[in-house]
Amino acid sequence: MISFDLFIIYFMSILTFVLFAWDKHLAYYGRTRMPEFLLLSLSLLGGAFGALCGMIFFHHKTLHKSFTISVPIFLYLQLTADIIYRIFLR
Repeated sequence: MISFDLFIIYFMSILTFVLFAWDKHLAYYGRTRMPEFLLLSLSLLGGAFGALCGMIFFHHKTLHKSFTISVPIFLYLQLTADIIYRIFLR
């Protein structure tokens, strides 16, 4: 059975990946886009893996330093927090 914390990480990663795809779609067709703050916030709140996959798969936001620096840092922090939680708090 999957734990609640992993469910949140999976859900946020999938949601962030889908929103990166949708934002790329909107950019391609010249439509109104999602705010970068929203994409970065979702990355921070558990969706860093999905954001990184979206950046690589769709080649989206790869020229923005705010994304290329912060998303890997968010992923590192999320993985570190998960490891610390699993080792010391379980």
